[in-house]
Amino acid sequence: MSAPDPRPPAPDTVRGRPLLMVIDPNARRMDGESVRIAKDVLCAGAQTKICLPDSPEEVERALARRGARRPVLVGDDRALLRMVELLHRRRELADATLSVVPVGGSATVALAHSLGVPTDAVAAARTVLDGTARPRDLLVDESGGVVLGGLRIPSGRAPYGAHGTPGGGCGAAAGPDGHDPGPFGGGSRGRDCRCDPCDRDRRRRAGEDGEDGGDGGHGGHGGGPPGDDPDGDGNRPWWTPAARTARTALTLLSLPVIGLAGGARRPAHPPPQRLRIEADGVLLTDLDRPVERVSVSTAAPGGGLAEVVVHPCAADGPLRTRARAVTVSGPDFRYHADALIRGPVRSRTWTVLAEAWSLMLPYRP
Repeated sequence: MSAPDPRPPAPDTVRGRPLLMVIDPNARRMDGESVRIAKDVLCAGAQTKICLPDSPEEVERALARRGARRPVLVGDDRALLRMVELLHRRRELADATLSVVPVGGSATVALAHSLGVPTDAVAAARTVLDGTARPRDLLVDESGGVVLGGLRIPSGRAPYGAHGTPGGGCGAAAGPDGHDPGPFGGGSRGRDCRCDPCDRDRRRRAGEDGEDGGDGGHGGHGGGPPGDDPDGDGNRPWWTPAARTARTALTLLSLPVIGLAGGARRPAHPPPQRLRIEADGVLLTDLDRPVERVSVSTAAPGGGLAEVVVHPCAADGPLRTRARAVTVSGPDFRYHADALIRGPVRSRTWTVLAEAWSLMLPYRP
């Protein structure tokens, strides 16, 4: 006589139920091995339909035609935000229990990890099959944007852009949708600016450039050994450490000095913000009291309240409260919403929707 199983099955297991597996293009490019592992585990445990979208429209069509299939996303935090925002816009978020297999670097899947999803491909795929659905609150604003984890408004007139300076580089971070290059040339409410700094960032990540990812001084080529052009596009990368060291030294010597003419750099301490912050109609701080930073997050899953923390410049400690609606207004400001930078805006109201969506998490008795 065999001993009983000490772990009873989860009441809302999806094993055996049909799944719709949406694989984000970034996941296919960044870590094809993790994608293959997740696909093998899911296909072995349930009837799975695989979707390989190349545009947001294809994702929307696949979700609209999913029928009774449970959506399973294979991708990073930005792909998760896109799918949640899409389902929220279609008014189908409450009926669609989401599952996520995070694929990407630790920084690009930090949101999924903070929500309780395993970052290992095998563990995450097994959670899709044997996990349990947990309801979670959602922060939404009047423009239709969603926040899963939390948002923060840093000090300074605006957070620094993707190129490390206020409004530097392409200035895409100053747009209404933020600087958010995505796999579809847009990302979640963002766009791919295709400017030179962004191009250098992409080439540096791909290992095609050296320390600064810039072009060399000879006809626009990156230097390196003569005839070393593996891609055949005229861009010769700085392969050798000696060349990279020399290039870095020249860059440092050419930087302007603080205090000299034209030597303005990024300030060490950005100036405080002057914002009017209200929680459920109660005034927390006004424009005459500068604040260093503000954070808003869901206090507890299913609690229906947001935790608001305001750090004034001249005060003994932060102001803390909980509310269902938070309104921030003042001069143009930007804010970090999960993995995105959004703004500038002059006023924004976030409202908590209690248990607005469900996420598959590991089963715990």
